[in-house]
Amino acid sequence: MPDWVQILFRSLGALSVLFLFTRILGKKQISQLSFFEYVMGITLGELAGFVSTDIEKHYFYGILAMSVWFFIPFSMEWLLLKSQKLRIWFEGRGTILVKEGKVLESNLKKERLSADELMEQLRGKNVFNVADVEFAVMETNGKLSVLLKKSKLPLTASDVGIKTVNEVEPQAVIIDGNIMTEPLSTLGLSPGWLKTELQKVGVAPENVFLGQVDAYQQLYVDLYDDKLKVPLPQGKALVMATLKKTQADLELFALSAKNPDAKKMFENNAQSLDKLIRDLKPVLQG
Repeated sequence: MPDWVQILFRSLGALSVLFLFTRILGKKQISQLSFFEYVMGITLGELAGFVSTDIEKHYFYGILAMSVWFFIPFSMEWLLLKSQKLRIWFEGRGTILVKEGKVLESNLKKERLSADELMEQLRGKNVFNVADVEFAVMETNGKLSVLLKKSKLPLTASDVGIKTVNEVEPQAVIIDGNIMTEPLSTLGLSPGWLKTELQKVGVAPENVFLGQVDAYQQLYVDLYDDKLKVPLPQGKALVMATLKKTQADLELFALSAKNPDAKKMFENNAQSLDKLIRDLKPVLQG
């Protein structure tokens, strides 16, 4: 068998095994590496390279070596979940670099960080003034976590007493001009409904790069041709306008009614609808 064919099959085999091992070890291996996981990842990659190209060595021995280096981090992950002492030993602890606006120089030296590097990481968190920081902690994965002082935190809806609602994930119903039936079914909609909505904005499905429908059945489309402008959905605005018009009609009926009971009924319904409009305002105007 030619050498290039052997290298091809050995590479495919090593890649498949490495991919399988990585999947079993989990997403942490590619997102938040500890020192131990970093070393294991490099070693597995090196072994995969040797197995692929060193055709003079027995293929099984290479796979066996990869299996050993896979079993070590896999076993260690299990042990680290069970023992806090082992977690501290292998992964270390977070280091406080800033406390109450004061840089802790001794901890900075411990992590081998300069003042410039600290400021660079703070700027990466949109923090430009150390005095605004309550705590800044260097995590075990090397990332900086920052807590601003309460007076420097941005206002939230709860701070100003605004009611909010939980958003529901929009569904991609058109991808690369193809209608996705499963996301439509998730929203309780049909391809016919989608085609009708596209006709309203004068767009054919094959001209849509990406189309999304939110929980309020509003369709957003992104076309292949970026020069074309598509009107934004007006579903929420239409519902709000209809509710306000209905409330105004009820108030008008109450003013014009001569029967006291009818007048009272219209007034009560207008007040109930006014309360409903206030409750729905964060949703329909968000």
